[in-house]
Amino acid sequence: MARMVNENGCGQDLQSTELNGAGRGTARWGPQHAGALELANLYSPGKRCQEWISVVLCFSLMAFNFCHLLVNFHLGHMWYILLGIVAGILTADFASGLVHWGADTWGSVELPIVGKVGDAFANVTGFDKILFPKCVLSNCCLDFLTVSPVILNPLSDILPQAFIRPFREHHIDPTAITRHDFIETNGDNCMLTLVPLAHMAFNFLTLSPAEHYHNYPWHCYVMALAIFVTLTNQIHKWSHTYFGLPGWVVFLQNCHIILPRKHHRIHHVSPHETYFCITTGWLNYPLEKLGFWSRLEDLIQSVTGEKPRSDDLKWAHKTK
Repeated sequence: MARMVNENGCGQDLQSTELNGAGRGTARWGPQHAGALELANLYSPGKRCQEWISVVLCFSLMAFNFCHLLVNFHLGHMWYILLGIVAGILTADFASGLVHWGADTWGSVELPIVGKVGDAFANVTGFDKILFPKCVLSNCCLDFLTVSPVILNPLSDILPQAFIRPFREHHIDPTAITRHDFIETNGDNCMLTLVPLAHMAFNFLTLSPAEHYHNYPWHCYVMALAIFVTLTNQIHKWSHTYFGLPGWVVFLQNCHIILPRKHHRIHHVSPHETYFCITTGWLNYPLEKLGFWSRLEDLIQSVTGEKPRSDDLKWAHKTK
């Protein structure tokens, strides 16, 4: 279908925006889109609690580790430190692309664990078909699953639509992220960095000075990786914010140290199948030239028969 790109970089069909039948006159994207409204309402108090805990723990560990990095700093490490920082940023950019591509392209808001946890566990028969072959579910396991809704349904407040939901919402209401506060924007990314940051803190408390000296470049790599992973969604939010950004953020965007606004518009041309890296965006062009994502999608589709972005399109076409 023929397409155009408007001045804000958003893809739009070269056809009337008026829908037929029951969907006539409904919003095609933005906060009033039917799918966007439904997805926004799935944000739960339990999810909010998980995000608060993740943010507090993440920044506490980050401050602790940064202080120890300063204490153990040595000029002899300088070139290795710089190499570790650049490698950490590149790793974070690739990781952001991999997660972004995976959540955009595959899965569904209704999936167990990353989808509706409580609903999945509420039906034991459905659960064993989706997650495990029946041959590995012993009677003991089935007895556990019979009562598991009581235990696991509270998780449906934390994990329901936990990770895929925001990706679906973002494509039909790209400005939604600009209305999220710091906790909602960064909570999930903070959670992802907790294990490596905790491991680094443990090393600082238990290793000898000689071991600290030897491991210092590696710690710099992990720290840079953790910082940029933590800030990925904040950087992504800034790439959608066109008013009121601090001057230093605009400077970093213009220098392409973090994801520039104009660069990220390319991803938001439907069907959202390219430029997935959203930390710095440095890897988008080389990965696109290699056909990395399309080749990976072709491989997965040939093995599983699943069509890329089918759930994303379903939410985009939702009218009620």
